[in-house]
Amino acid sequence: MSIPYAVDTNVLLRLSNSAQPQHSLITEAMRRLENRDVEFCFTPQNLGEFWNVSTRPVDRNGLGLSVAETRFHIGSIERSMRLLPENEQVYHVWLDLLLRHQVRGIQVHDAHLAAVLEVHQVGHLLTLNAPDFKRFTKILPVHPEDIQR
Repeated sequence: MSIPYAVDTNVLLRLSNSAQPQHSLITEAMRRLENRDVEFCFTPQNLGEFWNVSTRPVDRNGLGLSVAETRFHIGSIERSMRLLPENEQVYHVWLDLLLRHQVRGIQVHDAHLAAVLEVHQVGHLLTLNAPDFKRFTKILPVHPEDIQR
C-alpha cells in the first residue's frame, strides 16, 4: 500500500523548471520517495497557485510563462499525481482550523491546504516551508532536504 504525500505549490513550481532553485534537490527527494512507494498528491489550490505564479510576469516575481506553457506543466502534474478534490467537509475542517489556531492573513491558504489533507487522510506534505505547517498536527511537513537515502 502506497504512502500518500501531498506536494506543496513551492515544490511543484521548482519541479516544473530545471532552471529553478532547488530543482535538483526536489527531483532527488521525490525519486527517493517514489522508491519508498509514495503516491504524490495535489489539490485544486495547488494548481491555482501554480497558475498564478507561472503566468505572472517575471518583473512581478512570476515565471512569465504563457497560458499554453502553464497548461502543459499542469498536465504533467495531473498525469503523475493524484488529485485531492474539494468537498463540503473540507470547508468545515478549514473553518475549524482557522478558529482553533487563530489563523490570520496569508496563512489562511496554509490552513486550507491542511484541511484538504486532513479530510483525505494524507499525513505528509513535501514543502519548502515546513515551519508554516507545524501548527497543523495532523500533517507532517517534510522539507526535501530531510529525505534520507
